Amino acid sequence: MRQVALITGCSSGIGYETALRLARNGFCTYAGVRNTKNSDALEKKIAKEKLDLNILQLDVNDKSSIENAVNQIKTEEKRIDVLINNAGYGLVGFFEELRLDEIRSQFETNFFGVLSVTKKVIPLMREQKSGTIINISSGAGQVGFPGISAYVSTKFAIEGFSESLMYELFPFGIRVIIIEPGVIKTNFFHNCIVSEKSSEKSLSYSNSLKKIQKNIELMQEHATPPVEVAKVILQALKTDEPKQRYVVGNDAAMILEAKKSLSDIEFKKMMMQNII
Repeated sequence: MRQVALITGCSSGIGYETALRLARNGFCTYAGVRNTKNSDALEKKIAKEKLDLNILQLDVNDKSSIENAVNQIKTEEKRIDVLINNAGYGLVGFFEELRLDEIRSQFETNFFGVLSVTKKVIPLMREQKSGTIINISSGAGQVGFPGISAYVSTKFAIEGFSESLMYELFPFGIRVIIIEPGVIKTNFFHNCIVSEKSSEKSLSYSNSLKKIQKNIELMQEHATPPVEVAKVILQALKTDEPKQRYVVGNDAAMILEAKKSLSDIEFKKMMMQNII
């Protein structure tokens, strides 16, 4: 029996490549996009390759949008075997200069959006006594970085939520997997929102922000293509006993290994030399 997958944030990047990868490998795939006007590239691929891939309007910040999307799949397919929570964005700015409403908006999409979609899908998976939930975290889900403290906080939250959920859902045959990409060659950084005060180039943090942005540009040159994340996701789905976490990208692997092997003081010195 073919498996039914729902993926959020599919207009570009990781979501886009994962939707294509799963559809090409026999999954009945539903690709959620916030704005269907941004799905032209996906529609062309569907038509050209005759893929079992359906584009859904799905805004993770909109309760009715989530309900409509999940109810449509339930009506058409009677099941959801795979949920991939991918939708999210980055907020750039040093904490002192971030407004609380900017931070709340970051959490609404990156964290509460994941909770809202997952909460709607779990009852269906529990009735099936099977399912896989994959949450796209980040290497920044285990390591703090200056200038993106709000984004990092959402990913730390995703990690804790996912790990707790894994234990809760295991008795019902539902698996929870965390994907931790490093810097990915997508529009992610281009689409990052710079906090209002940081964009005014304040004197306190402007030099540090410039250095961070320069480092990001350098990392983008050697970034991992999003298709590599899609490959890891497919591999995890085809594994009988998948790992709890999958790190994708040499940069993420190196920094997470350094955090494990170095003392806190040594790791802090390394980070300060390379980032600030």
